[in-house]
Formats: sequence, C-alpha cells, structure tokens
Amino acid sequence: MRLVVQNDKKGRLRLRRARLRGVVAVLAAAAIASGCAQGGIAGQPGGGSPAAGPVPSRSADAPAPPPQGTRTPDGSRSPEGARRLDGTRAPDGRRPQSAQQAHAARVAAARRWRLARVPLVPPPPPRSKPEITTRKGFEVDGHEELGLPPVFTTVPTTRKVVFLTIDDGAEKDPAFLRMMSDLKVPYTAFLSDYVIKDDYGYFERMRRTGTGLHNHTLHHRYLPALSYRRQQYEICGMQDVMEERYGERPALFRPPFGNYDRDTLRAAKSCGVRYVPLWNEEVFVDHWEYREWDRKIRPGDIVLSHFRGRGEWKGTMPDMIRRFLDKVTAEGFAVARLEDYL
Repeated sequence: MRLVVQNDKKGRLRLRRARLRGVVAVLAAAAIASGCAQGGIAGQPGGGSPAAGPVPSRSADAPAPPPQGTRTPDGSRSPEGARRLDGTRAPDGRRPQSAQQAHAARVAAARRWRLARVPLVPPPPPRSKPEITTRKGFEVDGHEELGLPPVFTTVPTTRKVVFLTIDDGAEKDPAFLRMMSDLKVPYTAFLSDYVIKDDYGYFERMRRTGTGLHNHTLHHRYLPALSYRRQQYEICGMQDVMEERYGERPALFRPPFGNYDRDTLRAAKSCGVRYVPLWNEEVFVDHWEYREWDRKIRPGDIVLSHFRGRGEWKGTMPDMIRRFLDKVTAEGFAVARLEDYL
C-alpha cells in the first residue's frame, strides 16, 4: 500500500499563504518591540510624527548646537554648556565648551556686538612671570633702597598681547557687562569709592566673571598735594573698602591722573600694594592717545580707559570697547589678563 500525497495547485497555494502569514507576524512583533524600547511610537515620549520626516544629520566637523537656558553671572544668557569628556564642570560651575563650540560662540558674539573682526584668543598665562621693574624716568628717590612698588607702563613680554584697564567706576552700564562676558575679553578695573558706593553690586557681578578689582583711592585726589598721612588715608582706606566689599585687599594700585611722589609709593607699600601699573595708551570712544612718539602699540602695553557714558563721551562703553578691539585685533594683538603676568 502506498502513501498518496495530495499535490494539486490549490493545496500548494494554501501552504505558501500560511507560511507567508507566519513570517509577517514575526516581523511585525519584532518591529513593535523595537519601537517600544526606543519610545518610537508617535504621540509618546521620544516618538515622532509620521509627517515630521527624518531628523537632519550633522556633519562631523560642524559645531554642536549649544544647550539652552544657562546664564552668566551678570544674568545674560551664555552659549556655554558642553560637558567635559570626564563629565566634570569648570570651576565657575558652568560646563566648558569644546574648541569648536568656543570658536562658534566667539564668532557669533563678534557679529552680535558689531565688531569688524573676531578678537584673538590670548595664549595661556606664562609659567614664569616676567620680572617687573620701574620704567626708567618713573623712579622716585630711594625707590629701590626702600623696596617701593614698581611703576610701569608695559609688561616685559614678547607675546603679542595687550592689557585693558578701566578706571574709577562712574558709569555702570549693564550692556558693558554683557558685552565683555559675551566676548570673553579680560580687563582690570581700578575703582574709587566715591563713585562706586552707590552700586557696589555692579562691580561684584564684574568680579564674579573673573575681573580683577583694584585700588584707585577713596576720593580720586591729586595725591602729591597731600601729606603722607592723607595719602595713606586715601590709599589704605580704599584697601579697607575693597576687602569689606569684595573679600580681598588689592595688590595693584593706580594713582589718580597717574600722578605720584615718594610718599604715594611709601603709603601704597604700607597698605600691601605690590605693583603700580600706569599705561602706555589710552582709548576713548572716538580716538586713541599714545605715550610714545611713534603712536604704536607694543607687546605687553597697558591700555587705559574709563567708566564713562554718553554724559561725557560721544558714545557708550560698548562703543569704546568696539574701537579698542577693532584696532588691537587688526594689528594682531590679543587681550590678556594683567594679573596673569604679575
């Protein structure tokens, strides 16, 4: 007796259909499981809309978009936020940027503040600080013998850097704080109490961004006309104010108008002052002035400006910074932090 196997066309067709349904069912189950694991169902967290289309890809060398919502100490929004490779944060609590993000942010900030060029990034602070001595012709009697603070207008360095210093504190422009924080341009402030005491908080916000705050006397007097004791009161009294308001006694002192005598430096030394930086150029909102006859900026030059606004200038502090940065950048100079070289 032999086994008969049905081999007609209808039987074969039914068998193929059954097998196909089994394969489709297995594939559908796998797709649903994958979608649930990734939150890929439309209308669910992580899901997409069928009409949304694919997420555009980003080329490997394009800067990543900065995270949103972070703010700088002065209250302005910051593009910073990229996590370090080891997951740590910068000392100020903000996540550091990658090199590409930092450059993109710098370009965007330069455009935002209408600069002609993107400011150059200064080199790292020198490991060995240069020896600071008094400029020839700026000495007083017994300067070296008494160990008085050096008076200088330029930091000895071959690096193409300059140092921006701003005096007194009369103008308190919030746009200036935003601009300097946005551009990451370092500067040093020399403050007088009689013009900052109506808003100590403005300069505290400045200090929290890393700006050095230093001594420019209590009342901005012409010091050589005062006795030693009166000069000591003006300088040491400002040291006390700075310590009370900002937590430390400054190491830097700039005499009002750049005028001083032997008693000025003796008084400054008695209060803990170590350096007396003057300046080699001064920048205003509409022009520059120079100490040197050739009107050239040199490596290590200290540049002076003031906290001023439209009440005394033909423009604002951001206008002054724009003039300053456009010139030094065009001449190949970066702006460095003065305290890093002392």
